[in-house]
Amino acid sequence: MKKFYNKLVRDKIVEIIESKGENPEYETLNSERYLFELHKKLLEEANEFIEEDSPEELADLLEVVYAIAKLKNIDLKEVEEIRIEKSQKRGAFEKKLFLKSVDEKDE
Repeated sequence: MKKFYNKLVRDKIVEIIESKGENPEYETLNSERYLFELHKKLLEEANEFIEEDSPEELADLLEVVYAIAKLKNIDLKEVEEIRIEKSQKRGAFEKKLFLKSVDEKDE
């Protein structure tokens, strides 16, 4: 019986499937399709983390972020510097603030 997945998988998954004597059908994606599938995977992993709230799912989410950064030649040290700068200027999420509304000034 053939089971369809149609999703991006980790690098060793095909080998693991083959080691079980099963026959996977797969393709190697070009950069454009790879980025598209990484974006889908990012949402998938974020939803799984929300559902399970586990360190394993958070690690999966980070793995996808690292893959996107590598593909787009984004230096994660630079990302961390930006994160720190934004945190210093605008704060982080430590105070658990939830903005309900603002009475804006008329101009």
